[in-house]
Amino acid sequence: MFKFFSYLKNVISFNQLEPSKREIVFYSEGKNYWVHLKGLVTELLDKTDCCVCYVSSSADDPGLQLINENFSSFLIDEGWIRNWWFENLKANLLITSMPDIHQYQVKRSKFPVHYIYVQHSLVSKHMVYRKGAFDHYDSIFCAAPHHIKEIRAIESHYNLPEKALYQHGYSRLDSIIKNASDKQHVKTQNNKPHVLIAPSWGEVNVVADYGQPIIENLLTNNYKVTLRPHPQTIKFSSDKLDQIKAQFSHNPYFKYEDSIDGEDSLHQSDLMISDWSGAALDYAFGLGKPVLFIDVPRKVNNSEYK
Repeated sequence: MFKFFSYLKNVISFNQLEPSKREIVFYSEGKNYWVHLKGLVTELLDKTDCCVCYVSSSADDPGLQLINENFSSFLIDEGWIRNWWFENLKANLLITSMPDIHQYQVKRSKFPVHYIYVQHSLVSKHMVYRKGAFDHYDSIFCAAPHHIKEIRAIESHYNLPEKALYQHGYSRLDSIIKNASDKQHVKTQNNKPHVLIAPSWGEVNVVADYGQPIIENLLTNNYKVTLRPHPQTIKFSSDKLDQIKAQFSHNPYFKYEDSIDGEDSLHQSDLMISDWSGAALDYAFGLGKPVLFIDVPRKVNNSEYK
């Protein structure tokens, strides 16, 4: 109950800001998305006099700790209060990396707000996401040329109005490449080969359905293993993850990571096991390391696209 009133208080504080101080608003689902929004936030604060508001649904989001005279941050829930806040938002711009806006509980504002989507993955816009995931955005910052082609093709096929598309790039990949030389892991003769298991999430899940035998086999065969589940897997398959941790946590060559915002395991490992995860593209393109893909069904029923 205390958290409910705390979130409500933060929404009231946000709405009491002068309109000029909440013209540009960022929304983050949590700490794993700060890496995708950080560059835009800091550039706006460093290069302009604009005021920036940052709203997050996770108390450990690093963006909430940023200090700048033109920056305000607010913590809200990811339930009823957030949904009400979205639907009643008064701002010029809302910038986020959350797809599916206006398709489910989170609606566009009843007031005129320009919505901008920022990529949090290099994956295909129609192969992985739900149908309509980006239809209710006004502008999309595209990570690469294939995003522009895919979105235009979707608009043409479904007779949708054209959105403003921008060649924005992908800050996550930039960061991995920039840090590669500093964080390169130097192996010694006695080091075990290191496998990073970093799949996506879905109804059929590499971690939940195959994680235990894969990890056991790797450890038995003298590999070091880091398990890095997707945040959605942590949310929806916590019982299975608890079983895995209970079984392997005693092994000094097993490591569990509950966050995908860091890069150390990417740089320190030798090979990634993945599926439809965008992390596999970050790993392969950013570091030039091999990825072993497990052929599981896509996390979204692609029959939605016809």
